Amino acid sequence: MSAPDLIDLTQHEIRALRTRYNLADAHTHQRQSDSQDKIVSRLPALWYESEERQQAHFEQQFTEAFFRLHGQTTAPGLGRTLLSYSASVSTMVAAMYLRRHDYTVSLVEPCFDNLVDLLRHLGTPPAALPEDALADPDTVYTELTRLVRTDVLYLVDPNNPTGFTLFTDGGRGFQEVLRFCRDRRKLLVLDFCFASFALHNGLAQRPDVYRMLEESGAAYLAIEDTGKTWPVQDAKCALLTPSADIYEEVYNLHTSVLLNVSPFVLNFLTQYVEDSVTDSFASIREVIDTNRATLRDGLPGSVLELLDARVDTSVAWLRIRPSGLTASDVHARLLEAEVYVLPGTYFYWDNPGRGERYVRIALARPPEQFATAVRVIRETLDPADHER
Repeated sequence: MSAPDLIDLTQHEIRALRTRYNLADAHTHQRQSDSQDKIVSRLPALWYESEERQQAHFEQQFTEAFFRLHGQTTAPGLGRTLLSYSASVSTMVAAMYLRRHDYTVSLVEPCFDNLVDLLRHLGTPPAALPEDALADPDTVYTELTRLVRTDVLYLVDPNNPTGFTLFTDGGRGFQEVLRFCRDRRKLLVLDFCFASFALHNGLAQRPDVYRMLEESGAAYLAIEDTGKTWPVQDAKCALLTPSADIYEEVYNLHTSVLLNVSPFVLNFLTQYVEDSVTDSFASIREVIDTNRATLRDGLPGSVLELLDARVDTSVAWLRIRPSGLTASDVHARLLEAEVYVLPGTYFYWDNPGRGERYVRIALARPPEQFATAVRVIRETLDPADHER
């Protein structure tokens, strides 16, 4: 199947799993740190421990640890967080709620296209909201008033692929979003699946977002996830937290989808979360920072330019310098060299042509393997420079 035949980014990522240098999916493929190796050695004990205690114990243990790591002190006390096996499942529940009320949706662009697909497949096709409209806290309210004509505002923070966040300058941009949603009676849906990476990006004092949400008076649905953070072979858990006014209805939809997340998975994941509490996120941060530096150091003068991000997440967003190449060209050339990157066209889901100037590269990989892949990228895209 050729690249043009692939209808979404997930199909690209599936194909990339068969490629020598898979830099496509943002799942965690790095190796275990020394302390994480000790967790793996305890898997049998964690299994039997999970048989001995009630489901509620493991749900509370995981939820408390997750929010504690993220500095979200308000969230556990709300008692409204619903757990599922993946962010996609939580997103489906949110989309079911939107469809039940025939809500219209404005979704940030660019973003990962499975959000678009889930909304479309569940009967709520979104309108595009340019991310640029959120860039300046002083104009956020005005821009949203001008551009958002829908019932729902759907944002991703930090955004995938750009790393944009509203939580710089003390979160003034986010406060303006909340003010808009309260004044205009908009439901706010938030995808926080990459929020862990704000912990080491100059945003260590990330505000208590759930306190801000609760005090705003706006209705909201917030989705978080472990899947992009810890190297746990895709054993993951997503968290969906609704505001009090819609909780009962969302809960009833959630229980129509699943009963519970495995107590073993919750117990297992809690150990990784606590490990990151203990080492201040170092085991995650060091891999991502090392690979981002390798990418930056390997690209000067290349046709690819690494773009700065407000939050350095586990993906890198790169602009293609004027060279006659498009994202489709870059993707095809690198695929011939057994390197798989994602073309930007799919992220610009409403205007794919804008995405032809960008590609996305995943960073959560073993550093030695990643360094080799970067060298192959440079040799493939800049062969004359390599020969010099």
